[in-house]
Amino acid sequence: MSTTKKATSALISVFHKDGLEPLVKKFNELGITIYSTGGTEKFIKELGIPVIPVEDVTSYPSILGGRVKTLHPKVFGGILNRQDNENDQAQLAEFEIPQLDIVIVDLYPFEKTVASGASEQDIIEKIDIGGISLIRAAAKNFKDVLCVSSMEDYSEVLDIITASNGTTTLEDRKRFAAKSFNVSSHYDTAIFNYFNAEKEETVLKISETQGKALRYGENPHQKGFFFGDFDAMFNKLHGKELSYNNLLDVDAAINLMNEFKNDEPTFAILKHNNACGLASRSTLHQAYVDALAGDPVSAFGGVLISNKEIDKATAEEIHKLFCEVVIAPSYTDEALEIVKGKKNRIILIQNDVALPDTLVRTCLNGVLVQEKDHKTDTIEDLTNATETKPTASEIEDLIFASKLCKHTKSNTIVLAKGKQLCASGTGQTSRVDALNQAIHKAKSFNFDLDGAVMASDAFFPFPDCVEIAGTNGITSVIQPGGSIKDQLSVDYCNEHKISMVMTGTRHFKH
Repeated sequence: MSTTKKATSALISVFHKDGLEPLVKKFNELGITIYSTGGTEKFIKELGIPVIPVEDVTSYPSILGGRVKTLHPKVFGGILNRQDNENDQAQLAEFEIPQLDIVIVDLYPFEKTVASGASEQDIIEKIDIGGISLIRAAAKNFKDVLCVSSMEDYSEVLDIITASNGTTTLEDRKRFAAKSFNVSSHYDTAIFNYFNAEKEETVLKISETQGKALRYGENPHQKGFFFGDFDAMFNKLHGKELSYNNLLDVDAAINLMNEFKNDEPTFAILKHNNACGLASRSTLHQAYVDALAGDPVSAFGGVLISNKEIDKATAEEIHKLFCEVVIAPSYTDEALEIVKGKKNRIILIQNDVALPDTLVRTCLNGVLVQEKDHKTDTIEDLTNATETKPTASEIEDLIFASKLCKHTKSNTIVLAKGKQLCASGTGQTSRVDALNQAIHKAKSFNFDLDGAVMASDAFFPFPDCVEIAGTNGITSVIQPGGSIKDQLSVDYCNEHKISMVMTGTRHFKH
């Protein structure tokens, strides 16, 4: 049996008419009989092209306000019959069922309706029944039927039937079947997640229809992919394609800077998902200079991010550094020309797009899912644990350090002074190691820790950390508290006039 099929008929029933006209005209030119319904039928008629209403085939009108139009054996028989099966063909003749070789159907815009904040009744009405059934039927019978389930595919279908005079190959039909089942499965996932918003069913369903292959994963011998709408999140103005590791660092940068979104000019430099520089200042230029001072060595090849428009003065400083990515809400024309001076440097404008509320990662032979840590420590969350109270400037630094601590790998200790990162101890197996690492780094870059503050992502099980901090000039500490030995740390701070506040919230980041 030949695997090529010359189409003689098509069923077209779509919500979106964009791009449909050239395809319909080509069908007419090729002598392909067109069947249609409702608004699509009207659209085709207005083009002056012959079209047969589905009601003429089924002898049954559209009922229930359009909820039932195509759900009929004469429609589905025309799609699901096997053209190499004698019994199927005999039944088509017996019941006067037309053969349908091409099915062009899309679905009601369920996700857009949900996103618009529409009422539940409007949302429910956008759950497609006939369309999804037609797609499944046509895709199932790809041996004989071409299923087109998205207006994004119209131009490709037009090219195929134009080049082949209305003929399709089995490979074409199977490929479009895969596209169609992608559409149907994504649609059903969106509907399920709407109904399961409260997670009453402990089930994970994720569907991302936009994706791209990356050059490789974390290392050149690993394949890597990104699934998501990167173009909605950013306007990429310049530079090479982002790598897997770039994307991880960009994600870390975005989540960190969201903590400072409405603050004074703030600049961060990240390397391997952790900030190696962060500062808030009255000008962005000074914020960048002081962020870079936090660790100018690690900044090499890093990801830079700002919460304000990058100006010429800041761009001139940035251009002195080899960096992979620069992210900002905007750039002045002069600044943009300067930072574009390196051909591979990736320049991104961050758009105001909501990030997911859940975090997903593979684990063992399954998947771990958790709510995002939306809690940001504020002044109202602070409880004074010591007799010595932090000064107003120390409180500012404590909140600054806490925000950064939340976005740094555990175990972590952050040292800050004057809303500038002095150093972090990141990803250590003990909190003492994290603190010693931070102190060593701060001193190696000539930071004076007298009057600095310390933030910890979890409680101190022993007083050793506050003892080390105190002997190195730290005057104020922020931590969640909760250890059965909290009082030992509090006692040391009281004895040495160190202020300590507790937040009651742990911010582990594993």
